[in-house]
Amino acid sequence: MGKKIWINAGETSGDLHGGKLMEAIAAIAPDTEFCGMGGQEMRAKGLDAVLRVEDLSVMGFTEVFGKLFDILKMLRKIKHELAQRKPDAVILIDAPEFNFRVAKYAYNLGIPVYYYISPKLWAWRTGRAKFIAKHVKRLFSILPFEVEFYRQFNMEIDYIGNPLVDVIDWASIDHITPEKNKIGILPGSRKKEIEALMPQFSRAASIMVQENPELEFHCIQAPGISQERLRELWTSPVPLQIHSPENRYSFMRSCLMLIAASGTVTLESALVGTPTLITYQLSKLTFFLGTKIIKVPYVGLPNLIMNREVFPELLQEDANGDVVAQRALAWINTTGKLDAIRKDLEVLRSKVGKPGAANRAAKLIIEDLSK
Repeated sequence: MGKKIWINAGETSGDLHGGKLMEAIAAIAPDTEFCGMGGQEMRAKGLDAVLRVEDLSVMGFTEVFGKLFDILKMLRKIKHELAQRKPDAVILIDAPEFNFRVAKYAYNLGIPVYYYISPKLWAWRTGRAKFIAKHVKRLFSILPFEVEFYRQFNMEIDYIGNPLVDVIDWASIDHITPEKNKIGILPGSRKKEIEALMPQFSRAASIMVQENPELEFHCIQAPGISQERLRELWTSPVPLQIHSPENRYSFMRSCLMLIAASGTVTLESALVGTPTLITYQLSKLTFFLGTKIIKVPYVGLPNLIMNREVFPELLQEDANGDVVAQRALAWINTTGKLDAIRKDLEVLRSKVGKPGAANRAAKLIIEDLSK
């Protein structure tokens, strides 16, 4: 009889990876049943979605309070469903603030917990590593530098490579050359970050077009975010073309450069090979609290992997239209600068591992459950 697996993604990037992992598990054990919390990708792969990832789209300490009632309701629902369904395993994908509670429920019910895309505890909250050591049976890491950090807590951790290597169809994009005046805008997938950054990106566009009227601005629409809302937040008279997310890697590759919200998308843009300005704005309180406990020199994944600043990080006050425009124009106007960054990104691509991350994790999970 097939195994029943509860799989929990807390955001859209986790949904993408969750879909690939479900596909890989189903290829090895076709009679596996999946239930849990996911988005479009996971539902398309046969997830019995008790909860939708689209309903949990918050970030930061203070931002969470606005949705606290909804979050607690979702957690109560998961606790109830785990007790009723008694799955053979729980797989958690990233989103530690939410998923740690799910890990505790599963552990208390005696259900083994696997963490796919291990939480970034090395960046902050290292004290919570003890929680994982107790509640999680096995961790799967997608960033090469994480393994050493987690092993000091005597955890079972496997570096499986980065699943983005599988998601990106290299053969279909590597021949694409950047278009001279095409600037890509990636304002994020969470409402709060889009509302903070989109007006600043539109101001940057106004400034950049004054110096170079031939520049064109293109935006990728994240799942669950309407074109209407993006246009409302684009306050510049400069035209903005909006594209659906389906062919986003070809889109990224075709851009001269990108201006993006910090997150998984900046690692995607690095792997695709397009120079990117990383931006982020949080509430003043969240940022203040973050500076007190975050223990890493960078926020951008490409910079953390390379252990140096490959992509500039424009955070808080620096994530404003004037600074963004100034940095973008400096790149565009410096001969050879963008080409040099693209060369650097080839090194980064070689560091993230070979294809097959989801397959390796699926094999280890199924082997573990068969013991």
